[in-house]
Amino acid sequence: MQAPRPIAASSAPEREASAGPATVRRGPAFATIALALMMMSIDSTIVATALHALQQGLDTSINWAGWTLTGYSFGFALMLPIAGKLSERLGRRRVFIGSVVVFTLASLGCALANDIGTLIALRVLQAAGGAGFTPSATGLIVDHFGAARDRFVSLFGSIFPIGAMIGPVFGGLCVAYWSWRGVFFVNVPIGIAIVVLALRYIPRDRPVSRERRAGMDFVGMALLGLCLLAGMLAINLLGEQGASVAAFAAALAVALLAGVGFVVRIRRAAQPFIAPRLIYGTGFGAVNAVNAIFGGMSIGAVALVPLYATNRYGIDVLAAGSLLIAQGVAAIVFSLLATWGLRRTGYRRPLVLGALAIVLGLLGVALHPPAGWAPYPWLMGATFLVGIGVGVVNPASRNAGLQLAPQNASTLAAMRTLFLQIGTIATVSLATAVLAAAANPGAMQAWIYGAVAVVLLLALPLVRRVPDHRGAW
Repeated sequence: MQAPRPIAASSAPEREASAGPATVRRGPAFATIALALMMMSIDSTIVATALHALQQGLDTSINWAGWTLTGYSFGFALMLPIAGKLSERLGRRRVFIGSVVVFTLASLGCALANDIGTLIALRVLQAAGGAGFTPSATGLIVDHFGAARDRFVSLFGSIFPIGAMIGPVFGGLCVAYWSWRGVFFVNVPIGIAIVVLALRYIPRDRPVSRERRAGMDFVGMALLGLCLLAGMLAINLLGEQGASVAAFAAALAVALLAGVGFVVRIRRAAQPFIAPRLIYGTGFGAVNAVNAIFGGMSIGAVALVPLYATNRYGIDVLAAGSLLIAQGVAAIVFSLLATWGLRRTGYRRPLVLGALAIVLGLLGVALHPPAGWAPYPWLMGATFLVGIGVGVVNPASRNAGLQLAPQNASTLAAMRTLFLQIGTIATVSLATAVLAAAANPGAMQAWIYGAVAVVLLLALPLVRRVPDHRGAW
């Protein structure tokens, strides 16, 4: 059954967004967008492979070197909702190209940095640019790809796993045959190529009306930014050995107060930064929760599989890392299959089937291999099953919110990625906090995987609240 779409008063931005799509060459335009998303996805994993070389090259501690990853996560999460709003207010093409330029210049600066403080600051700036890719890219497809927009948006789910898989390979090659600086230099020619292609193949934005220029809710932006920053700091402190309980409590209190202030602000503001219904309104609240739990928690759990394989079974680092390739391949293949069938299945059915596959896969990871099975093929099969579930869930969870409010596509895409980040960071930080105090980390991590599987299973009733829809939107 097709769920009714929310009825709202027509506004100038909505009338502009609902106008017929401009003429666009879909192939080159989508290839340009996909290249940008691929660059961002590669960057999410490539830097981790260069941490040791980076630490030695800048003569710093591993803790400060690790902040090149933490700082990127902070900047990315903080800028996501802002980038989504700017994309709707200023134009998708403008924000897309501007984000690529910022990301590329920041990458060049990172490659040339001579001290760790400068590098961390530039990583935050790089994240601010990368945060604009998904919201603006989603908006461009919704605006210009007509009746095929649902299928092209669904294809995003196959781009990110590809980048995440090849990132460590590129990183290893750069460190082995060049320098840690190469993991940042590689973005520069790619970024330049994307800008050239975008100027050629992505249609120009419609003129920005006064209504779209006016009314930027900077107070709402500041409150949300403070909530996210303090919340992420609290989560990271929870997973940090020796962290002060008082510091954790203070960060959590600031996050809660800023979060309450943000909710009050958007409920009272004439032109809120994010419309309340897009966060917790009918349909949207369930979609956001599904993204955090079935998407973000699954990603976080899978990210810890190599550590688990080494701690519990003594599998060497290279073989343990290859388990993520099995998960990535499954996610790519089944994301494409789910995209092909989404108009017939609707959203709820693949969400349920995908979630069950993830639960079974996580339970397989947690359980000891049965007699006659070696640990490596057993774990590969289990992670492959998780990848199947992630691939099936992705297209449905991505489209479920977008079809309710296509005119807010950029904001909704930003919020989806934000909730994925929240679920991932919370899972990884809580898991590492528990493991830090465990006498037997391998056995404890098995219990963690079982606990995540139970949480996903208990969250299945949420799917009934996700608006179902068949056909194009």
